[in-house]
Amino acid sequence: MSLAAAAFLGGAKSRLLPASVPFSFFTAATGFQVLAWGALVLSADELPGFRGGPGLILAAIHLLTLGVLVTTAMGAAFQLLPVATRRPLAAVWLAWLSFWLQVLGTFVLTFGMAIGGQEAMYAGASIVTGALVIFMLIVADNLRRAPDLPVVAAHGWGSLVAMLGFISLGIALIADYGTGLLTDHQSVALAHMILAAFGFMGLLSFGFSQVLIPMFALSRALPPRLGWSEFWLSIAACALGSIAALSGYRAGLLIAVMVGLGALGAYLWLMKEALRTGMRKRLGLSFVLIKLSWACLALCLALGLVLLSGITAPNGGVLFGFLLLSGWLLTFLTGILQRIMPFLASMHVAGKNSKPALLSELTAGLPLKIHAVCHIGAVVLCSIGIGANSVFLARSGATLGLVGALAFALFASLIVVRLRTVEK
Repeated sequence: MSLAAAAFLGGAKSRLLPASVPFSFFTAATGFQVLAWGALVLSADELPGFRGGPGLILAAIHLLTLGVLVTTAMGAAFQLLPVATRRPLAAVWLAWLSFWLQVLGTFVLTFGMAIGGQEAMYAGASIVTGALVIFMLIVADNLRRAPDLPVVAAHGWGSLVAMLGFISLGIALIADYGTGLLTDHQSVALAHMILAAFGFMGLLSFGFSQVLIPMFALSRALPPRLGWSEFWLSIAACALGSIAALSGYRAGLLIAVMVGLGALGAYLWLMKEALRTGMRKRLGLSFVLIKLSWACLALCLALGLVLLSGITAPNGGVLFGFLLLSGWLLTFLTGILQRIMPFLASMHVAGKNSKPALLSELTAGLPLKIHAVCHIGAVVLCSIGIGANSVFLARSGATLGLVGALAFALFASLIVVRLRTVEK
């Protein structure tokens, strides 16, 4: 087992939050996933040619990004960072406050986006900002007091800086719908997406991977120099990409994508080392999704390189965004969640009972198989539908995604129910 994984597991039970805290975030995220795919089913006729602006597509995007991705990241960070850094969370009640603000704010914001309501968008954005500021303060306090995992901590600090950026730009974009003050709304929207998806979520995903993947695979320590190389390349790509987007500097975006490909190469090399040296070779369905997510990220960056090189592709910008959000990030997080949720549940049970519960007692396999088949089908069909400008394929893919999301929600709900049953 790697040193990072050993540090993660050593004395972990003593730093577990009440099970209700992380599982509230995770189950809320699974609910938002159902809503996101449902909104996409209803608005599939707008998906291939989407060019921005309020409506169901924008609501679906933010149900996915804020509702699923960010909510999952918050729950994971609140639980995993204290375990990994061996420092307790500053205040559990603040985590609860951020949860309720995040859920409420996401509902209000996405409702406002769906109906084009400026006041609702302002109110929702304000509430979500409050949740994210609390999250930032808690995580920063934990990182400040825990220098044991420097590469992972550096990714955490970088993600918090990116968070400040995407919050600020998001508020500016909402204000522009009512005032029209921005000279180039699309450029600001692109910078907002870069900071949110690649900066905040990307850095968290890359950073946590350097602990979680070796832990799941039972591998030896990853080379820290390569980890630092990946980190600095990722930071450079995000910074250059967001600045170039705001300034309209196309060549800068092209360079940022090339640097991003370098960061991805270093990251994949790290993951290859973790899997190659791991004692556990049969990693199950979750790693099918995780590996697929890495492939989607590579395809996304390759498509970005093609588009920025001047080669036209039908609805290329929409396809880029779909591969980024649904192909990479959503696929990665659902793969990780189906490992993390039973793992945390078993640790909570082991902390209360002398005999730990088997993971098989806490996990339902059939919903995960249904989810995997439907999710992969959704990514493929929606991608083809976007490229072929086919509403039928886009709606068919979104429908598959909705079925898969419902199956994943059932999986999460069964874990919560079984956890409560075993605890009794």
